[in-house]
Amino acid sequence: MTVKEPMFKGVIPPVSTLFTSEGKLDEAGMRKLIDYLIESGVDGLFFLGSGGEFSQMTLAEREQLATFATQYVNKRVPVLIGTGAVHTREVIELTEHSKSIGADGVVIVNPYYWTLSDSNLYEHYSSVAKAVDIPILLYNFPNLTGQELTPALILKLVDHHENIVGIKDTVDTAGHIREIILKVKTKHPHFSVLAGFDDHLWNTISLGGDGVISASGNFAPELTVGIYQAFVNEDYTRAIELHRRLAYLPLMYKLDSPFVNVIKEAMKLRGLIESTYVLPPAQTLTEDKVVELKVILEKAQLL
Repeated sequence: MTVKEPMFKGVIPPVSTLFTSEGKLDEAGMRKLIDYLIESGVDGLFFLGSGGEFSQMTLAEREQLATFATQYVNKRVPVLIGTGAVHTREVIELTEHSKSIGADGVVIVNPYYWTLSDSNLYEHYSSVAKAVDIPILLYNFPNLTGQELTPALILKLVDHHENIVGIKDTVDTAGHIREIILKVKTKHPHFSVLAGFDDHLWNTISLGGDGVISASGNFAPELTVGIYQAFVNEDYTRAIELHRRLAYLPLMYKLDSPFVNVIKEAMKLRGLIESTYVLPPAQTLTEDKVVELKVILEKAQLL
């Protein structure tokens, strides 16, 4: 597989997984949400990320959702499936499944129990890349995994595996994203550098990165899609205006942990979904926190 241009760019929401009040997959709600996001102009959809509650799901549930979502999207936009796990064999199994159902790529967060040496971390990703010929995006989220994917490690992986084609860099610092762009993307222009936090979209694309995979895409795609499209069209005044509205949204993630309930409440407040059920140990957002969430959404001019 020879890639010369970034395969994945723009705005790719990490889609929330919707459940019924009994904890079963809400297929009707998922269809409505998927259609809404595609109609909003997103450039792809990422299922089973952190906000997709993959860490609270069984292997069978993950494969069920991956199959359903890939089939329903039906090539309207690229589909990415999260296949990260705590051990390499399960990552390979999930990645093979994603390839078999026709997903366009996978996103793999590093193992999140042991802190791995760089050599073991390299071998983990190398084993998956060699086992399954599918485009792979690395997923760096040190706040949750306890370990950072360094630019040096990323470069080594991209140097040796042509199917490692990008990264979702969920770090609250422009410096790490900048270093990946300068050290990795300069050498491999096809490598997609996608911010994982909403308010890093602007600096990422300004520095030469490719877009964003951030939770606000579920309930406010007009902001991230608007920023990206304004940047492409060189309408920087519009982009900055939208960026200033978007800047309020990261305050949401401090309302609870895990913040999957916050995202679903925002979606409900905007009339996009009905059920806000989350899988335990996450719990429904309390009423006082919902009030705080409304204030943040109002400041961002979303209510």
